Amino acid sequence: MDNQTLTITDNRTQQTYTIPIWRGTIRAMDLRRIKAGAGDFGLMTYDPAFMNTASCQSAITYLDGDKGILRYRGYPIEQLAENCTFLEVAYLLLHGELPTEEELAYWNCEITHHSMIHENVKKFMDGFHHDAHPMGILMSTVAALSTFYPDARNVADPKCRRKQVVRLIAKMPTLAAYAFRHRLGLPYIYPDPELSYAKNYMNMLWRRTEPKYVANEVLARALEVLFILHADHEQNCSASAMRAVGSSTADPYSTAAASIAALSGPLHGGANEEVLRMLDEIGSNDNIPGFIAQVKEGKRKLMGFGHRVYKNYDPRARIIKQVAGEVFAVTGRNPKIDIALELERIALSDDYFITRKLYPNVDFYSGIIYEAMGFKPEEFTVLFGIPRTVGWLAQWQEMLQDPEQKIARPRQVYTGEDCRDFAPAALRGQKEPAGI
Repeated sequence: MDNQTLTITDNRTQQTYTIPIWRGTIRAMDLRRIKAGAGDFGLMTYDPAFMNTASCQSAITYLDGDKGILRYRGYPIEQLAENCTFLEVAYLLLHGELPTEEELAYWNCEITHHSMIHENVKKFMDGFHHDAHPMGILMSTVAALSTFYPDARNVADPKCRRKQVVRLIAKMPTLAAYAFRHRLGLPYIYPDPELSYAKNYMNMLWRRTEPKYVANEVLARALEVLFILHADHEQNCSASAMRAVGSSTADPYSTAAASIAALSGPLHGGANEEVLRMLDEIGSNDNIPGFIAQVKEGKRKLMGFGHRVYKNYDPRARIIKQVAGEVFAVTGRNPKIDIALELERIALSDDYFITRKLYPNVDFYSGIIYEAMGFKPEEFTVLFGIPRTVGWLAQWQEMLQDPEQKIARPRQVYTGEDCRDFAPAALRGQKEPAGI
């Protein structure tokens, strides 16, 4: 359309500029034309935390926070969670299309083949203290893989990139399970090539002395669904870290370690741990009114409600809420779910929360399910990292193949001192004479 432009008048100079609009955006570099004078650098945008800045083009995940929509490559998350295995969804995110039967069989075989880790990696993990947090172990060991696969530095080679992608997806559950067992002082369990992705993770995590681990089908399917829901979520903190570090053409293992570091923060991957702590503190439904009153007074936070992007009910939370009932039918009902449901009921009917668009997000129910399945809170973020590795790698691949992307290097607004003259230590702190 001819009118897809923005007209800006600079009141400093009375100069008028016409800026093209493309898909609801303007290019920040177009603003550099707007200058107060010949020596002026030109206008920049100032957007702390990228609240309203698109840093890339992406065809991977579509998210409409106002309508509560989440799609992978155009497929509604609800349909994928109901009908797909996690590795099917992984293939979709990485390749752009769902696999055929033959492609899926080969893809499953590839992942299974690379699920083993080098024996020296286990020795590396043994060096951690017994109470080291699993996320710290995972972050370090993923970074260390770059020394085991030096060819990974050749990120410009598509065949080499694909090999590292397969390796990372395949080895992540193994590393995650070993980090957990190291904490408990249990021997490491080798991957079982006869098991599916989720069941194999459960095998390496929970198998004890039995000759063959047999996973509960309901719990295995629940884990598959949770993996699918967490596989990607647009340009979140850890995905942005993957793109920023990857833009330097660092190897994917080092880059993924940076994403794991971002995910380890309580405001990102650790949010479901915070939900469980909140529910433990509340204790019973009788204490909910007092807790809600403290939230309204600004003394407490309602963890698991609200989202940076979603201003509607998180579609992943709806799916997880349904999965919770299936899991509890096997494990027994987690009493925290009753507190959670009452909190949700109040929040969805109270004008305080409605006007602020505070709806349950994916973290509100996921921790309750993980706990019922037997996972410890310190494992929750690791569980998040296993499927999100697929999303990180999809974002990384897309970034490397985007001709507009360069090494990430944001601008800043300098607020420090102007030019100052050096003073010897003996003279520092003395006031300058008046008039100077």
